[in-house]
Amino acid sequence: MNIASLHDQNRYELVHTSLDLAEQSVSVFTHIYRDESLKTAAHADVMRMSRQPQSPLAGLPVSVKDLLDIAGEITMAGSVVLEGQPPAASDAAVVARLRNAGAAIIGKTNMTEFGFSGVGINPHYGTPANPLDATRITGGSSSGAAASVGAGICVAALGSDTGGSVRIPAALCGLVGFKPTMRRVPTTGALPLAPVLDSIGPIARSVADCLLVDSLIADQPLTTGTLSLSGLKFAVPEDLVMEDIDDTVARAFTHSLSKLSGAGATIVEVPMKMFSEARDINRFPQIESWRWHHKLLATHADQYDSLVATRIRAGEKYTEQDFQRLLAARKDWIARVEHAMSGFDAMLTPTVPIVAPRTEAANYHEPHVVQVPSGRLVAAIRLEDHPGWKVGAGGIPSFTIMQAESADGGATWSIPRWLGFQGSPPHLLRHSSGTLVMTYGYRGKPFGQRVAISRDDGKTWQAD
Repeated sequence: MNIASLHDQNRYELVHTSLDLAEQSVSVFTHIYRDESLKTAAHADVMRMSRQPQSPLAGLPVSVKDLLDIAGEITMAGSVVLEGQPPAASDAAVVARLRNAGAAIIGKTNMTEFGFSGVGINPHYGTPANPLDATRITGGSSSGAAASVGAGICVAALGSDTGGSVRIPAALCGLVGFKPTMRRVPTTGALPLAPVLDSIGPIARSVADCLLVDSLIADQPLTTGTLSLSGLKFAVPEDLVMEDIDDTVARAFTHSLSKLSGAGATIVEVPMKMFSEARDINRFPQIESWRWHHKLLATHADQYDSLVATRIRAGEKYTEQDFQRLLAARKDWIARVEHAMSGFDAMLTPTVPIVAPRTEAANYHEPHVVQVPSGRLVAAIRLEDHPGWKVGAGGIPSFTIMQAESADGGATWSIPRWLGFQGSPPHLLRHSSGTLVMTYGYRGKPFGQRVAISRDDGKTWQAD
């Protein structure tokens, strides 16, 4: 479902169908709001038929991740240990903004317990299947969010992203995910994992749809523009990102680089040894989750997912002094990465090194799956609090484009439109300020996809 294509669709019928699909789905939703969403859709139909102005999202089915507050409900965040806690007094800020736009929120989506895994497995509510291959994982932690969109139940879903929890499932389910910077979208009313890094972003079927949702939940409007590809200079890091990469991903990445080069871009391999430091610096999820959970773990550890509990407990050994030291190390790391990227329009890397693992294997080997190079790379990018796009396709990983600042401190953001695929003329999107991250993927063969980016100043460049 593409939002623009549904402009003249009967909202009530559309939401009714989505609700039926949601109720038939397995482990995708933790709550379904049938009566409320149908009422919202009916109101949108009245407005549409009377030609009253309303948001393009009005009356369309969307989902929200289980860690977002809904007034009057307990926010469970994929857990059972929070049963009996006080219900939320009000909607999360982003949920309220969706309601104000007239969106029909059909339900809350399943997730990894407390958002602490990129795999998407949940022992309490089950694990959503990848809509493209039911034997494979969706990725996480916004597993149900990606499944709700990939299965055609919702036009968009809200997820959260601390270390890749929007981008990873978008990659593995062939969807588009956007991780904004923390400043762009309010996290009020979202159960935290690591407040230093937490952000909220959309998953949808197209960049245009992600931009629409982002414009509704963020604080700034968006504008667009385009630029030619020829003459730009891209860096490809020599370190970390190509370690243990699967042959399918390696071929896809190499093919993409050749297309960019053939379209006039300059590709340069650059040493980025500091990427190997990111894992040791990025202990914020462990430290901050321990602060939030330690009392509950002391009395109700048996109600936690054992793998999640282990990750949380890893933060117990860190002191406040350690935390401040890591914050300083992060600041220094960011400065060194930005210095290394000076002179380049963007940095290109694989997004994830493997195709979506089969669920059985992921259940058994989850600690290994979580620690693959994709997790290290996504965490490294997240360490900088750069906006991040993931445009996936069929569970075949793609590449990330991380934009660099120019010598005068102003940044340039460039993304290929079609990368020269299918004979289409290549185009780029250029941004005049800020640093950004984006991913672009394909199904083992060239294909085109709309791409766009946005910044905290509200400017966005898009190509169709």
